[in-house]
Amino acid sequence: MIDKQKLTETIEGAIEGTDIFVVDVRVSPSNEIVVELDSPEGVDIDTCVRITRTIEEAFDRDVEDYELEVGSAGLTAPMRVQGQFLKNIGNPVEVLTRDGRKLHGILTAVAPDTSAFTISMQVKEKEPGAKRPVTVNRELTLPVADCKYVRYEIKF
Repeated sequence: MIDKQKLTETIEGAIEGTDIFVVDVRVSPSNEIVVELDSPEGVDIDTCVRITRTIEEAFDRDVEDYELEVGSAGLTAPMRVQGQFLKNIGNPVEVLTRDGRKLHGILTAVAPDTSAFTISMQVKEKEPGAKRPVTVNRELTLPVADCKYVRYEIKF
């Protein structure tokens, strides 16, 4: 089986000095390798090809056969690493909490250790004695561990 640690080191060496970061590296028992990358400006096909070639040079298919897929993290894929959260500050996000609440708001901050994040969302609140609720902005800080997913929200 392909050594995931050596694979990760090879990828990190290939992206050193760039703004690209690793989102995920998966190696299945049948040697199916999936590498997900991202950057603040996105990852283009030429970058994926360059990293694919770097991996193929480091891991000889004649010694151990494998299937390799290198790509960018999808636009609607859940955020998993700090770079994805930082990239999306100021953007609309959709959050599904572990207790089943679906929240929509603007990502405004992320903790340095990516343990929590803050969203600004509009909620309707009824003032005591008022006949109708009014829409107000509220900041909500959530632990990442309490969320099933946080992802960029595409609005049309």
